[in-house]
Amino acid sequence: MSKPKTVYTCSECGGTSPRWMGQCPHCKAWNTLEETVAEAPATGKNRFQALAQSQPVATLSEIEAGDVARTPTGIEELDRVLGGGIVEGGVVLIGGDPGIGKSTLLLQAVDALSRQLPVLYVTGEESTAQVALRAQRLDLSGAAVRVLAEINLEKILATIAAEQPAFCVIDSIQTVYSEQLSSAPGSVAQVRECAAQLTRTAKAGGCAMVLVGHVTKEGALAGPRVLEHIVDTVLYFEGDTHSSFRLVRAFKNRFGAVNEIGVFAMTERGLRGVSNPSAIFLSTHSEPVPGSCVLVTLEGTRPLLVEIQALVDAGGPSPRRLSVGLERDRLAMLLAVLHRHAGVACADQDVFVNAVGGVRISEPAADLAVLMAIQSSLRGKPLPRGFIAFGEVGLAGEVRPAPRGQERLKEAAKLGFSVAVVPKANAPKKPIEGLTIHPVERIDEAIALLRTLD
Repeated sequence: MSKPKTVYTCSECGGTSPRWMGQCPHCKAWNTLEETVAEAPATGKNRFQALAQSQPVATLSEIEAGDVARTPTGIEELDRVLGGGIVEGGVVLIGGDPGIGKSTLLLQAVDALSRQLPVLYVTGEESTAQVALRAQRLDLSGAAVRVLAEINLEKILATIAAEQPAFCVIDSIQTVYSEQLSSAPGSVAQVRECAAQLTRTAKAGGCAMVLVGHVTKEGALAGPRVLEHIVDTVLYFEGDTHSSFRLVRAFKNRFGAVNEIGVFAMTERGLRGVSNPSAIFLSTHSEPVPGSCVLVTLEGTRPLLVEIQALVDAGGPSPRRLSVGLERDRLAMLLAVLHRHAGVACADQDVFVNAVGGVRISEPAADLAVLMAIQSSLRGKPLPRGFIAFGEVGLAGEVRPAPRGQERLKEAAKLGFSVAVVPKANAPKKPIEGLTIHPVERIDEAIALLRTLD
C-alpha cells in the first residue's frame, strides 16, 4: 500500500508547499508550515461558492442601506460586545483558554434566546447528557433548546435545514470535519472548509451562528487566519481561570464597534454581568499608598477606572523593567522621558508596573498615570485621596490630549474622585462639580504639580 502523499500547509494563509521550509513562500511568515495529507482533487460540482448571495452590479449611491435588525441575547454585557445583540445571518467566532467559560456563556445565551427564537446547540466535545448536566447546574430550564451531539459537517447542515433555527452554536469548529476532505478534524483544510460551509449556510438561511474556536498556547485562535476573515465578529475571552472575573473583548465586528468589552463574574449559577466594572480594577486601600495612581481608560465606548501600581526599588548592575498589563517597551521609553525632561532618574532602580485586576491597557493615554505612580513610589509618598490622571506623553516631554476626555472626567466625578491631572487640551470649559482639574502641558509641569499636592 503506497504511502499517502503529504504537503505542508501554512497555518497563517493556508498556502501549500511540497516540502518544509522555514518561511512560508506565500505570506512570508516564519515557522508556520505544518505537514498535512494531500487532498484528492474534488469532483463535486459547485463545491466552491460565494459566501454571500450574488447581486447584480449597482451604483453605490442607489443601493438602499438600512440598519441591521438586532435581537438582544438577554445578557446585557454580551449584547454590549456584539453591538446590541445578534444579527440575522451574522457569524460570530469566540475563542479563549480552556475552562474560561465559553460554553457556559453560550449555553446561557441559547437558553435566554430560546424564549423568543428557535435555537440549536451543536456540541462536538460533549455528549447531550453532559450538556444537560451543565444546564441543570446553571439552573437553566432548557425547555425550548434543541441539542445535537455531532461532528460530521454534512449531518450538522442537514439538521440545520430540518430544524430551521434562528440561532445556532457550534462548539467547537475544531471538532467538525467534512467527508469531502480526508484530513483529520482540526487541520487547516478542515477548519477552513467547515467554517466556509457553515458561514454560507448562515448567510443563505438567515441563521445567526456562533463558532467556538480553540486557542494556541500563545493565546491566538487555532487554525488558519482566514477563519477570522470569513466571520463577521471575533470575540476573545480573557482573564485568569483562577480569578472569578472574565472579560469578553471584540477584536472585529462588522456590525458594531471594536474594542468593546463585557465584564462577567463567574458564579455557581454561571457567568453574571458586572454593571460597575470599575469596582473590580480599583483596590480598596483604607489610606492612600505610595506608587498607586488611578487611570481613566476607554474600552470601546465605556470609560473604566483602573488602578496603576508602580514599585521602584534599588536594583543591581542590571536593573529590571517589568510591566504587567502594559507594554514593556513603552515603560522603558517613559522612564527615559521622565529622566530627560523632568530630571527624575531611575537608571539604577528596578521598576515594576502593574494594572490591577488583570486588565490589559493598550492606549497611550495611560502614560501620565504610569509616570505619576512611578514618581509616587520613588519618593515614597502617596498621591492625594481621590486622585486620577490620564494623558499621552511624547518623547519631547509634552502631554498630549486623550480622546473623549470629557466622558472620562464625568465618570471619575460620578465615582467620587476629586483631583485630576489631565492634558491642557482635555480641560473642560465648564467646571465639573466635585472635581478639581489641573491641566498640564509638559511632564515637568506635572511632576512639579505633584510636589505641591502633598
